[in-house]
Amino acid sequence: MDLAPLLAAGVPLLGWTTHSTVLARRLATARRDPLTGLLTRDGFTTRAERLIRRHPERTTVLLIDLDDFKAVNDTHGHAAGDAVLAATARRLATWCGTDGIAARLGGDEFAAVVLDAEHRVPDLNDQLHHPVPYGTELLSVSASVGTSHPATLLLTEALSAADRQMYASKPGARTARRR
Repeated sequence: MDLAPLLAAGVPLLGWTTHSTVLARRLATARRDPLTGLLTRDGFTTRAERLIRRHPERTTVLLIDLDDFKAVNDTHGHAAGDAVLAATARRLATWCGTDGIAARLGGDEFAAVVLDAEHRVPDLNDQLHHPVPYGTELLSVSASVGTSHPATLLLTEALSAADRQMYASKPGARTARRR
């Protein structure tokens, strides 16, 4: 039996399979924030919308913004800021567990969609206020968290509602206005 025709057909197939695998890995990597490992906005949106569609009455949308994050970078440097972002991401991902998804939307802003989480939000608030170890220091951190229940809303509307609540809960919110 001549194996040459089989090998000739198999080589391109192997090449396409390898190429497809590499592209799939690159796409998955592009949907993850390299610093935190969390989903980026694009990856989050797709998965969040799916979770909301499947469980509209059970989902909570959260928007999290670190308070005075610029001060961390200005005082301790960008590496310290990166440590705070990474710690925040770990805390958020752990809090979400298997019942939700978390993302870094950009800068110091994070989002999550979680099932049956309303009673657990105070615990997340506590976790996000724990100091972050950095070298020999403990960096003080705090975050503002806004929530929304998207049972009758689109994800974008739920994020906007959570955003309004988050900014209302920020320290000094009565005197500060969002730009």
